[in-house]
Amino acid sequence: MSQENRLEKTNRINLLFDFYEQLLTEKQQMFLKYYFHDDFSLGEIAAEFEISRQAVYEHIKRAEQVLEQYEDKLGLLRKHAQRVQDLEKLRELVNASEMAQDQKISINKMVDHLEAWE
Repeated sequence: MSQENRLEKTNRINLLFDFYEQLLTEKQQMFLKYYFHDDFSLGEIAAEFEISRQAVYEHIKRAEQVLEQYEDKLGLLRKHAQRVQDLEKLRELVNASEMAQDQKISINKMVDHLEAWE
């Protein structure tokens, strides 16, 4: 896997983890945190938990699958990405409009508030 693909996968897993962490088992949470957040190697995790690297790999792969299954069913990451895109488009439309500057500022503050909820 190329460095760019690995980074994309890591970013996706971290985002999915942000949305679905509480739906994972404690062990799944722990292994994903060590591997994706803290950048531990499989060997380091295996040593920490006194299990084989293969067992760590299987736990991580299973947790990744579970995250993807939750996303397939619930779509929280997809919906989040769509909201971010829609808010950016709204901001662009407001700023390109001919409305008064104070109205633009007011609407942009509302968009800022909505983005803060993300």
